[in-house]
Amino acid sequence: MPTFLENATAAIPAEVHMFSGCMDSQTSADVSDVGNFSLPDTAGKAGGALTSSLLKVCYKDKKKPDADLTYVDVLGQIREVLSDMRFTQVPQLSSSRPTNVGTKFDISPQSHKGTKRAVLIGINYVGQKGELSGCHNDVLNMVDYITEVHGFKAENITILMDDGVNTNPTKANILSAYQKITAESKEGDVVFCHYSGHGGKLKDDNGDEEDGYDETLIPLDYQKAGQIRDDDLLKDLVVPLSKGVFATFIMDCCHSGTVLDLPYVFKADGKQTEMSEESGFPFQAAIAIATSLAAAATSQESAPAMGRLQECCTIS
Repeated sequence: MPTFLENATAAIPAEVHMFSGCMDSQTSADVSDVGNFSLPDTAGKAGGALTSSLLKVCYKDKKKPDADLTYVDVLGQIREVLSDMRFTQVPQLSSSRPTNVGTKFDISPQSHKGTKRAVLIGINYVGQKGELSGCHNDVLNMVDYITEVHGFKAENITILMDDGVNTNPTKANILSAYQKITAESKEGDVVFCHYSGHGGKLKDDNGDEEDGYDETLIPLDYQKAGQIRDDDLLKDLVVPLSKGVFATFIMDCCHSGTVLDLPYVFKADGKQTEMSEESGFPFQAAIAIATSLAAAATSQESAPAMGRLQECCTIS
């Protein structure tokens, strides 16, 4: 019988960390009424809380802190900033491995010297009910942070915003950007993805959620194209990342606690001291995806070799 860690490694080859702005149950307004779904009333508290508080901790006055911060330092200080602003959300860290939260927080560790790639998405839902005002600023501020502090280059940064300038953050465009970054990233590379916009919940359609709901990202064209379920993100973004890739995700939206369906979780609630295993985590689906991707890669590698073999063995 494989251990929990062995299952996690088989299911998700890359080292993945995700910061979420709140627990699955938390939101600035109720968007769980799937029968009459509409974007939530912002009430002055939707969008940007996690991004702005993280940057206040890690990039205050556009400078990195003098002393290194650990994961628990960052999460604890984010919680303090949120509390000072009278937000009740509890930020979380989830991961594909049992990360020691006392280790240094770093989205581009020295151990990974390959290419640094990023996808940043900011959706203000311009002209729609529930329009936000800070998500474009979130993206621009985060671009400044990752380029100045972590050495990301502009040519390796993809930006999606509904600002009339950048690529529109439609469902198809978001999934395409995620699929592209996973396909391009190899062992030793660094991946950073940031999402600032609305998040939601839909009734689970395949029985893999204990609470009966899939967590979702809400693209610009959600009314026509639908929402992006956590199952889609697992299939198109998380599992396909290659072994040896170091990935960090910032999900600044409602219901984001487990939106990437990662097996280890740490809640900055002042009670938890280390990461815990997600009891009953459904590894089977992720392992099936990983196995299928590995088989497809092997098939593609063997096809050219077979062609060369047939060519050299042809008698003219």
